Amino acid sequence: MRYRTIVDAMLLLVRDGQVLLAQRQGTGYADGWWNLPSGHLEEGETIDEAVRREAFEEVGVKIAPEDLRFAHLCHFRNAEGQARMGVFFEAVAWSGEPVNAEPHKCSQIAWFPLGELPPNTYPYTAAGIEHYRRNVPYAAVHADR
Repeated sequence: MRYRTIVDAMLLLVRDGQVLLAQRQGTGYADGWWNLPSGHLEEGETIDEAVRREAFEEVGVKIAPEDLRFAHLCHFRNAEGQARMGVFFEAVAWSGEPVNAEPHKCSQIAWFPLGELPPNTYPYTAAGIEHYRRNVPYAAVHADR
């Protein structure tokens, strides 16, 4: 059997040294944890199309294809052996001011200093942000979540 994993499109909106995070609620996955605006790759779309779609769906911003920059690839495995592949893109420009566009899935959005994330930032997200800060393009992360 071939290995399969979930592919996540992860958006880094960074402004004045701060990154935008969203606190999950009511989804059944990582509720209460802070995460980047993100989502799964859907059938027929490229990963950059997915991150642009998620940006609009989750925080109401539009990003032109040329305004996305690949930032990091994270292969994450939790203590239960579940794996995800996160592709992190930084938006170098966007239109619109971020808002909580999915209040049924997100309790709030907020900006946090890149080096001072809240303690309940999802480990996968925190690892990707830290590697982005250090300009590390790839990491395999094993967490105890």
